[in-house]
Amino acid sequence: MNLKRLIRTPLEKIYIKRLEKRLASFKQPKHIAVILDGNRRWAALQGGPTSRGHRVGAGKIEELLDWCEKHNVKVVTLWLLSTDNLQRSDSEVIPLLGIIENVAKELASQKKWKLRALGHLPLLPERTRQVLVGVEHDTEMIDGITVNLAVGYGGRRELLDAVKSLVDELESRQSSDIANAITLEAIESNLYTSGQPDPDLVIRTSGEQRLSGFLMWQSAHSEFWFCDAYWPDFRYIDFLRALRDYGLRQRRYGA
Repeated sequence: MNLKRLIRTPLEKIYIKRLEKRLASFKQPKHIAVILDGNRRWAALQGGPTSRGHRVGAGKIEELLDWCEKHNVKVVTLWLLSTDNLQRSDSEVIPLLGIIENVAKELASQKKWKLRALGHLPLLPERTRQVLVGVEHDTEMIDGITVNLAVGYGGRRELLDAVKSLVDELESRQSSDIANAITLEAIESNLYTSGQPDPDLVIRTSGEQRLSGFLMWQSAHSEFWFCDAYWPDFRYIDFLRALRDYGLRQRRYGA
């Protein structure tokens, strides 16, 4: 075994214990949103196909949810596939959709988490839609962390869908003053995340320091934490650092 790894592991364990102890005195986020970025670049560094990066990244999701459970997070939103990703070649998108379907079914089989699909589902193939709708139904009565699977998700698309849904609702009620009925609260009630708290903390892996339209409305007052590690390499110690940094910040809610 690598000597550096032998030395580092005991030190990491000590550091993790110290972080966990420190976090006990901090206020922690109740809703964490994660942009699982870097699977493709990780695979390129490994010299393997892109699909391997997606598979390894998918395998990290259960670990993350276990970490969130341990630290009393109530809602987790995972951005698995954007509307932009759907424009990539079929040779990449089709295997990725298969991986996402398997992830959704595996998470549902654990019977630990309440799954919800976030995104413009009509953009997805019928089989993928059926899987996502199915896992929602199968887990709706589970009293555990709510896990939002953002698939076919785009922030602009979500806002467009919300406004369209609201206008349709107002027209069906034959509202005489549609313009004044379109309020912040009314739009919010038609978002994909309606009824859920906004994310307290948004994490993005891979070193990119942008949101790319993720939860544009909901993240207005969120804290952001960017990590250099590609998603397949994201570790528990990285997660704890994100919680620590969140706990050290003074949230000003846009002020």
